Amino acid sequence: MTPAELSRTVLRAVRRAVEEDVLRAPVPERAVVERPRPGGRGDYASNVALKLAGSASLPAREVAEILRRMLVVDEQIADVEITGPGFLNFTLVRPAQNSVVRTVLTQRSSYGHGTSVDGAGQVVQVPAGTHGDAVARLMQAQGVTVVRSGEADPGFPHVVGRLGRDAAVWSVLWPTSVARPDDLLVQRESNPLFRVRYAHARARALARNAAALGFEAGEATSYGEAASYGRDAAPLLGALADYPVVLEAAARHRAPDRLARYLDATAESFFRFHDAHPVLPLGDEKPSVAHRSRLALAEATGTVLAGGLSLLGISAPEHL
Repeated sequence: MTPAELSRTVLRAVRRAVEEDVLRAPVPERAVVERPRPGGRGDYASNVALKLAGSASLPAREVAEILRRMLVVDEQIADVEITGPGFLNFTLVRPAQNSVVRTVLTQRSSYGHGTSVDGAGQVVQVPAGTHGDAVARLMQAQGVTVVRSGEADPGFPHVVGRLGRDAAVWSVLWPTSVARPDDLLVQRESNPLFRVRYAHARARALARNAAALGFEAGEATSYGEAASYGRDAAPLLGALADYPVVLEAAARHRAPDRLARYLDATAESFFRFHDAHPVLPLGDEKPSVAHRSRLALAEATGTVLAGGLSLLGISAPEHL
């Protein structure tokens, strides 16, 4: 279950509670689902009960308990806990999380896009410039119509001349990612832009090398086999599942640096997975279900990294 799917599940629970007259409140257009904050538990959390409490004329924890009873019966949800003033905390059934690979490879470049951000379907103004361009793309990916205003940042062109466009854009969107802008030109692990683009290029290279060896990513029925990925794949699978939540939050807060930070963390998770579990057969080894499943995970990672870089306005080369 992806965060977007969980959000829809929460909305269905709200709608059912209203229809059964155990909750008297308007059904919201969306339910925010994100990683738990400090003090939270499980895989994801939602503040929907707090949002409904006023209109329902009930304490938020009572609203949360009504929704919890309706959500715990979902076969993809292992547990629902209530924390703090009324946050719903979800623990997902582990095999359901692995289905994210299939979802990414099915939706491709549209994975993570939706209409969940505030203002979806409306027209909003976004300032011109490098930062504004990224914000506009993020909001458009969430269904918001964007109108540009003002003039572009006059200082950006001379930054481009020294760093090149991709590094210049990264330095504007996440200026604290390196000590000096020139560090973005160095092709080594200390350069987050290089890490992200190299992880993407490596994922693409694995697909090319696998094709040369005569095998492709596993069939859809094997994507959910957690053991095929390997025990070190959980952080990477979790990162891919988080992508829709990250895009929604980056658009809602107009903060493209959130996406840049996410891409960097995902690249690191990919390299740890790649180093621990070979995607390609070694020597005379024949391609196995594990190799095909790991290749599928690598291809899904490359798809997410390419999509994220594109939303930031940065290219994702096939070769580095």
